[in-house]
Amino acid sequence: LVVGLTGGIATGKSTVSALLASHGIPIIDADSLARQVVEPGTHAHRAIVKFFGEEILLSSSESSSPPSPDTDTGPHDWRIRPIDRKKLGSIVFNDEGKRKVLNGIVHPAVTRAILWGVVKAWVKGEKIVVVDVPLLIEGGLWKWMGEVVVAYCSPDLQLQRLMFRDNSTRADASSRLNSQLPITSKVAYADIVIDNSGTLTDLEGEVMSCIGKLERAVGWGWLMNWLVPPVGVLSAVWCLAWRALRRRREEARRRTKRSS
Repeated sequence: LVVGLTGGIATGKSTVSALLASHGIPIIDADSLARQVVEPGTHAHRAIVKFFGEEILLSSSESSSPPSPDTDTGPHDWRIRPIDRKKLGSIVFNDEGKRKVLNGIVHPAVTRAILWGVVKAWVKGEKIVVVDVPLLIEGGLWKWMGEVVVAYCSPDLQLQRLMFRDNSTRADASSRLNSQLPITSKVAYADIVIDNSGTLTDLEGEVMSCIGKLERAVGWGWLMNWLVPPVGVLSAVWCLAWRALRRRREEARRRTKRSS
């Protein structure tokens, strides 16, 4: 069972991910993959430098990447210099066109890495694998998940936690929250909502309840899917098709309610 985990900033998604991992559930971290796919030597690294220029790279003195023994590169060669993520972020933050170009380079690479991670988990015989993606809903990746789990807390609590965590003003924290899809909107896509409004002990109980629901959803059918790959493929296609149909029905019902 491929499970998509998401949430909003300061809703505790990372803590939920860590708790799931502590129970032996493999986690595919999209943020970690996003850093890996743009490392020096990758196709995405070359594409980003080609479009944005060498100015978005760390200087040779800031870079800790050693010259490759297999290539004729010196310390100033752009091919071994990592991307300055902060500088690149400042460039694309207020430029939608450049942001789309960057996303067009990085997102396909991350998607391929996620798919490969899922395949490796399946080969190992894992019953459940969690794909931790901050922009699961916004990027449309939720459509390819067997279950969607959202780490949730109320918007007011989310704001308070963000202010405390980053030592930021209410205005700055509100601006960051307003730049994202509201957590209440993400909940509408969830099969399971993990309420992180209480203590860590409360959250651990929520996570255990979530694991129980996921294991019941898997059942014993996973063994047949694993032993007979064609059955697994057909099962995945059926699951995704059913979820898409159910989603369209729910959206149609909501449109009907709004118009009445």
